[in-house]
Amino acid sequence: MQIPPNHCRDALAAGQPQICLWVGLADANAAEALAGTGFDWLLLDGEHAPNDPRSVLAQLRAVAPYPVHPVVRPVQADVALIKQYLDVGAQTLLVPMIDTPEQAAAMVAAMRYAPLGVRGMGAALARASRWNQVDDYVNQADAQMCLLVQAETALAMKNLARIAAVPGVDGVFFGPADLSASMGYRGQSNHPVVHQAMLDGIATVRAAGKAPGILSGDAALAQQYLDAGALFVAVGVDTSLLVRAATALSRSFGRGAQAAAAKPAGPY
Repeated sequence: MQIPPNHCRDALAAGQPQICLWVGLADANAAEALAGTGFDWLLLDGEHAPNDPRSVLAQLRAVAPYPVHPVVRPVQADVALIKQYLDVGAQTLLVPMIDTPEQAAAMVAAMRYAPLGVRGMGAALARASRWNQVDDYVNQADAQMCLLVQAETALAMKNLARIAAVPGVDGVFFGPADLSASMGYRGQSNHPVVHQAMLDGIATVRAAGKAPGILSGDAALAQQYLDAGALFVAVGVDTSLLVRAATALSRSFGRGAQAAAAKPAGPY
């Protein structure tokens, strides 16, 4: 049995833009339904959605038959948690709140076996190796890992060039909501100062030879980021899509006025 190739990582390295949908419903049926909708990858969110390794495992299995790449976001940059997500089969991680190159380097190490890293040796217990049925898994796995780190604070932006330069970091994702708050514009992720910071950040990451990414539920703004050089762009959130569609339907029957009046403060 062969290890699955990481097509998402290969596409980013080749400069091919990848379009993503954020998946926060934390349900295998929802993930599978979305897996066939045409996105390049789905972000299984464990930071703000109620996911854990077991629920992510169910979603990884649900989307496996479909031509979409699952990316997992853990709740924090924790070496032990990274190990669990890799062992259940994730190959691409989006790690939040990376502020320094040292933190980025620690995540690189967490995703690789010794002597290049600190990932624990336990392939016989891991779905990733298909329980040791993948040929020579421990010597092939490192080459299929993809690490995307999130820059979402003023400190991260100050350190951005050094973070992007860390070997083993494949891309840097800008979190507009947290970044705007850190910069003093809470709830204003599209503020001109924040917007310019992200455009400058995209250029910095591209200059380092890495892939920049961002989340925007505004189609025109998402296209602007793509035009500026972003290579992985999340263009929607499943929960928001569901609520908007349900609200529109209820309003068509004269219901849901209060729900329709409520507007999200940011991309989430």
